[in-house]
Amino acid sequence: MKRTSRDIRTANRYEVLRQIIAESPTSRQELAAATGLSLATVATLVGELLDLRMITEVGFEDSAGGRPRGLVAVNSSGGALIGVDIAETYVHVELFDLGLNVLARAEEDVRPSESLPEQVVGHVATAVGSVVMQAGIEGARVLGVGVSVPGQVDRATGISEYAPNWDWHDVPLLDLLTEHIAYPLYLDNPLRASAVAELWFGAARGRGNAVVVNLGTGVGAGLVLGGGLHRGVSNSAGEWGHTTMVLDGRLCRCGNHGCVETYVGARGIMLNLRELSPDSALLHADDQTATIDALARGVAADDPVARRVVHDTARYLGAGVADLVNLFNPEIVVLSSWVARTLGEPLLHEVREAVTRHALPRPLAATEVVLSPIPTDPVCLGAATFALEGALQAVGQKNGKRTAPVRSRTTTPPS
Repeated sequence: MKRTSRDIRTANRYEVLRQIIAESPTSRQELAAATGLSLATVATLVGELLDLRMITEVGFEDSAGGRPRGLVAVNSSGGALIGVDIAETYVHVELFDLGLNVLARAEEDVRPSESLPEQVVGHVATAVGSVVMQAGIEGARVLGVGVSVPGQVDRATGISEYAPNWDWHDVPLLDLLTEHIAYPLYLDNPLRASAVAELWFGAARGRGNAVVVNLGTGVGAGLVLGGGLHRGVSNSAGEWGHTTMVLDGRLCRCGNHGCVETYVGARGIMLNLRELSPDSALLHADDQTATIDALARGVAADDPVARRVVHDTARYLGAGVADLVNLFNPEIVVLSSWVARTLGEPLLHEVREAVTRHALPRPLAATEVVLSPIPTDPVCLGAATFALEGALQAVGQKNGKRTAPVRSRTTTPPS
């Protein structure tokens, strides 16, 4: 779909604010250099953000032989953003100020018997209410709620089209959430959220081409190509977890056999352990978190079974990451989400060795493989940026005198 001048202006406003959040305080001249926009355009956009009270003037800095340059910084108290990470086993919610600093957190466990959309929505509503109450802010200050849900998402209609781990098909998730949450809502999936979080604040910052591997119950790859988030024509790019790793291999919840996810996702790792040592004390039946935690402790204690399971998992994961390196030639591959965070450096070390064995030398020489450095939940952080994006677009629609209600269903990403 062709972008209008209003879409371009919204994208530019978003990019300028992103730079200010990352580099506060900063000057208009530095913003122009960082964004590639003209100084006149940056000055206009900065004026708009000042009027919106999203940023503030904070003084001047000396310039070499010229007039002092005015500095601007994000106005942290100018609003609040909420990020929601819906996963197969939990709902985690974080509330941020406009500087994307965490002010409050809440988490709800999602039991295997609670996979109905209405049950998951109930957990989200409870956790959102909790963070607003913890932060002690007025509801009017919440600019929006970004919601990440696993699987394939139509962010234009707010429909969860397919979530294989729950067998969801065409669930009108945005409508269900709207019945319980009064704030503007913006829907996407964890692959995009993790990639944006790394692009803004993590290992992909300043990188034009990056792959963010999401390792949880589900598995996928968020793609940053040419400096921007790559979504694909139907917002479905990155479903690497459902590419075939082993012909006629393990049955995947998507209905195919041998998917990457069945060997390196949390359930796949549990199966790796069960096949190696069916009676292992490390195995906690039906409890992914406890099993992965036990494996991490076992590796630290030099338990041979734990070390073998992590080694075998890393062999599969390294081969899959090598495919991503060969295919996309990224500057960096980031291992993200809770499984990567829990298994940490031992997993990273083994994965790097496996990638070295399988990737072609030329693309490999240009690629780093690292763990996500983001200390908070990267999915919540990325989801909050979707809410920020939506709030800026809503401003553009209002300024353009559009009278239709502004909802996330109509947003178009500037990336």
